Amino acid sequence: MNMLLPFVLGVASAAGFAPLGWWPLSLLCLAGLIALIERAGTMRRALSAGWWFGLGHFTLGLNWIATAFYFQDAMPPWLGWVAVVLVSLYLALFPAAAAGLAWRWGRTSLVALTLAFAAAWIVTEWLRATLFTGFAWNPLGVLIVDIGTPARWIGTFGLSGVVILSAGAVAGLGVRRWREAVLLALPLTASAVIAWATPAAPLRADAPRVRVVQPNINQNEKYDATRALRNFRQLAELSGPATGQPRLLLWPEAAIPDFLDEEPWARARLALLLGPGDVLLTGGDDLVYDVRGKLAAAHNSLFAIDAKARILGRYDKAHLVPYGEYLPMRPILTAIGLSRLVPGDFDFWPGPGPRTMILPGFGKVGIQICYEMIFPGHVVDRNVRPDFIFNPSNDAWFGEWGPPQHLAQARLRAIEEGLPVIRSTPTGISAVVDADGRVLDRIDWHRPGAIDARLPAPLPPTLFARFGNMLSFGFAGIIILNLIAVRRARR
Repeated sequence: MNMLLPFVLGVASAAGFAPLGWWPLSLLCLAGLIALIERAGTMRRALSAGWWFGLGHFTLGLNWIATAFYFQDAMPPWLGWVAVVLVSLYLALFPAAAAGLAWRWGRTSLVALTLAFAAAWIVTEWLRATLFTGFAWNPLGVLIVDIGTPARWIGTFGLSGVVILSAGAVAGLGVRRWREAVLLALPLTASAVIAWATPAAPLRADAPRVRVVQPNINQNEKYDATRALRNFRQLAELSGPATGQPRLLLWPEAAIPDFLDEEPWARARLALLLGPGDVLLTGGDDLVYDVRGKLAAAHNSLFAIDAKARILGRYDKAHLVPYGEYLPMRPILTAIGLSRLVPGDFDFWPGPGPRTMILPGFGKVGIQICYEMIFPGHVVDRNVRPDFIFNPSNDAWFGEWGPPQHLAQARLRAIEEGLPVIRSTPTGISAVVDADGRVLDRIDWHRPGAIDARLPAPLPPTLFARFGNMLSFGFAGIIILNLIAVRRARR
């Protein structure tokens, strides 16, 4: 089999993700992969087709990782593309496994192959999001986020299964198997109808007021000591004056370099920006010391500050970015000279996981800092359901592709959990998303600004909010039952 063809199909399939959003092309490319698996002849050829497809798919879709190396002075920028390829070499194993399972259990017919591929993709995509701390970026389900309402009942991974079934329908059209194409297209058609028929989440005129700040401070400017005062003034000016009505100010991840737990003057400076009922949520670092008082690590944190300069609560990021916020096997990698992969001499330490913070006058907020937001089923404290999720982020590292992809995944979390999501980032994209995943307002990439809005209302707990990713496995089980029925019918 010519490996160039599945690789090119994989590259082209990634154009369906933001910012391009050419999802029909993605379906066409996935249909091509299904056709290649159907004609593979051997398990080895099927695995190979899936792996080469995955390599192309992830290399283009994750190109934003390369951009981050332009902000790391200790590493040459070209190494960013080496990192992208190395990551893609590993991630391609998951589409390869799905292709192999599809060939093994579904090669009796196009419908059987597509059903097997869809069920296998759901499972392998979940594995990709779980193994070795997981990397859940760009699940296939995000391609159809605009009609993603069924994620409330089948989750993001189940929605990815719908994408595979739809690709099978396209493959059926290509070979004029009309009946099979219609059957395989039913889940996508149902998704579109459900999304169209679902009324918008209600907006309350008396809901708390929020102001989302996007200062447009680049990554190479954030920690520049000569720009510290200028950066703070930019945040302060965009926050606007106190109005007399309580408002929740929302600043990005790591918005300030001050250590709010240790520096009362820094909290007092923030309090001057707040009216009597205002609360500020801002990202910052929290330092950790060992028993001898020596600096040992830090937390990537989110602080709630009131007008009296009090810390109302703190959340510590739990799902950290390997090689970005901590260095796995640091003693070994340091010994061979690779400690430069992570800036600084110490790591961030993880917090305990999703927690709900209660803010007087604004209700209950769930916090997910940046990267944490991409993991379905792990963004909400199940014991204390919040009224909304705040996702402060730092997408300033990730060029034009990373931020819109991040926003799309945040929209899926809103749909799954039935909760509004608010994002504040340094350079974009900041947004207010309602509980249906609709973007009510946004500030685009590299634009300074602020969003004034009423806090969107949450929906009652969705089925996904109650059962999480088990629903995706349940959907995969339904697909497998249909696969068994199709295989028996052909005997």
